[in-house]
Amino acid sequence: MYFAALLARTEDGWEASDTELDDVETLADLADLARDAATDDEETVLVFIEQEDAWFGVVRVDGEEDPRIYVSDATAAARSSYGEILLTDELLGREPGDDDGTDVDALDLDGTEDGEPEDAEEPSDDLGESVPAGPVGDLGLLADLGVSEKDLATLDSGDALGELAGLLGAEDVLEGVR
Repeated sequence: MYFAALLARTEDGWEASDTELDDVETLADLADLARDAATDDEETVLVFIEQEDAWFGVVRVDGEEDPRIYVSDATAAARSSYGEILLTDELLGREPGDDDGTDVDALDLDGTEDGEPEDAEEPSDDLGESVPAGPVGDLGLLADLGVSEKDLATLDSGDALGELAGLLGAEDVLEGVR
């Protein structure tokens, strides 16, 4: 299970709406969804995503600027289709197109490399090499909204979004869409 909500900062305070991510395939799609939730082109919109209390992510979209991202646990998020949207090459410090090092063009249809015996060890699914353990992203993305880097880094994944909304003064509006 996942939970996703949009928090738009307006002149009157925070407005929240729950959102479905079924049609979101990329970070650009997610940013467009956030921009559509804004009533003013310059508004700050936060996208909160939480997956089964295992990890949470915050995406900040300010107008047409590039989205800023924080993910509480990259390894857990990498196992989620919604987490994969947030874990961009840039966020993970990889060159675009880098993957686990497997050259897909050099694989036979059975998944073995050309000339490699079929009983050779399978490529590892270990995410440790390509995805760092723990939090990744911009710890300062909410500093101007009153949430320090330390506050963000020490949130417990159990009810992190509720705690975060409380720090932002938006707990009631977030709870209204849960």
